Amino acid sequence: MTPPPPLALREELREQRFRNVWTNDLNEVFADVAPYYDRANTIASLGLWGWFLRSFMSTVDVKPGERVLDVCAGTNAIGIALLERKPTLQVHAIDRSAEMQAVGQQRAKARGFSIGSTIGDVHELPFPDNHFDVVTLQFASRHLRVRRVFQEILRVLKPGGHFHHCDMLRPRSRLVEKSYYVYLRMCLAFTGLLFRSGPAALNCKQYFIHALEMFYSAEELSVVLRELGYVDVTAKTVLYGMLGFHRAVKPLPS
Repeated sequence: MTPPPPLALREELREQRFRNVWTNDLNEVFADVAPYYDRANTIASLGLWGWFLRSFMSTVDVKPGERVLDVCAGTNAIGIALLERKPTLQVHAIDRSAEMQAVGQQRAKARGFSIGSTIGDVHELPFPDNHFDVVTLQFASRHLRVRRVFQEILRVLKPGGHFHHCDMLRPRSRLVEKSYYVYLRMCLAFTGLLFRSGPAALNCKQYFIHALEMFYSAEELSVVLRELGYVDVTAKTVLYGMLGFHRAVKPLPS
């Protein structure tokens, strides 16, 4: 396990290392895992998956009638949780995986909710400037060009709008980090066997570890957000820094 590259070079080196996986492999991976994605995460997290969602949702501020964008929405866990809280919200989801969104749309409709859906590249959000009151992004940044996506989110947020982010992070403690990766390897092997994952998902097991090794700590991600122009950036971590929640605001015009 080697130290991550310096923060100033992180994005460039992440893209160099993972470009092929991001471009060519992840669509097939998520098409494979979509039918059992939520169940696999519940097992891998030792039943804490629902607590992760509730913990993140406790950091998200929404008001009735607001327009919300859920980036990398997957199976629409965030959109459904928001509509359960405030049914008058206008929630829109965007994800690269049609298969994940198909599952998400089924889940939303089963609960009587309507969530708009766009299948597309989140690095180029197909929405106008200053459009959304709130944007959320959960458990996906490790697979993204972080600065580019965060810039796009800043663009589509209204001035004063909130960005709420949650993901697995690289812990500050090297001991915790090492133990973390050992556990993740075991989980990936077990869930792959249990759910009979296809070749695409099985071949990316090592990628998921490497992506975390080169990802950000909570403190580093806060620096990135501030550098991009967000204000009032706050961070909270749980599980010894393995999971982090960030909140950031688009500044009002001066």
